[in-house]
Amino acid sequence: MIPSFFRVQTLDVTESTNAVARQAAEAGEAEGLVVQALRQTAGKGRLGRTWESPEGNLYVSVLLRPRRTLQQTALYTFAAALAVHDAVLKACPEASLQLKWPNDVLVEGKKISGVLLETAPVVDNLVEWIVIGVGLNVTHHPDEALYPTTSLSEQGSSVTVEAALAYFLQSLDQWRQTLYYDGFCPIRKAWLSDAKMGAMVVRLPSGEVHGDFAGIDSKGSLILRLADGQETVIRTGDVFFL
Repeated sequence: MIPSFFRVQTLDVTESTNAVARQAAEAGEAEGLVVQALRQTAGKGRLGRTWESPEGNLYVSVLLRPRRTLQQTALYTFAAALAVHDAVLKACPEASLQLKWPNDVLVEGKKISGVLLETAPVVDNLVEWIVIGVGLNVTHHPDEALYPTTSLSEQGSSVTVEAALAYFLQSLDQWRQTLYYDGFCPIRKAWLSDAKMGAMVVRLPSGEVHGDFAGIDSKGSLILRLADGQETVIRTGDVFFL
């Protein structure tokens, strides 16, 4: 069952559910709007990448209006990742799941989802609205991608897109309230409990940095322990585990 907080609008096809939700937000739509598409023709991932969107997977964008600072709203990406994690766990109870910074969910070491957070311009230090876009591989997954990928179907699950949507929204409702009322601490604790650890390389515009995963800080930034034992904080970048 989908929580009463949400109102689902399902489209057969659209360029991008984030674009539709963003337009609704700019027009004054109340929070709780969920835009779902059976297929996208111009889906987007992080850092402007294309997100393949054939029919049979979950493509959804959620409009929220928490009225927080830009730094605080960025933490909703972790809440969304946890909601996807919970949905995948319901669909594949026996699978091995891990969370990879900043917002990837891995099943048996392979990426199964993507999260794209978009925000309104900052006015008086506050963000008026945020749109959380999520793509979850239910039936299909790309053969060629930046990271190895998988789908619920490949993991042996027969869960439908409709059921995956309900699982995701049930968990998102819990985590968005946790973040709003209790702050990032419980979100951070839950995320770290299933975080992928180990040696990694982080690709930055300035080059690559090698080190070991040492957690995330109170702002959601990656803490990387370098070979000399010192730690550095990374705000954004592509993470590859060695």
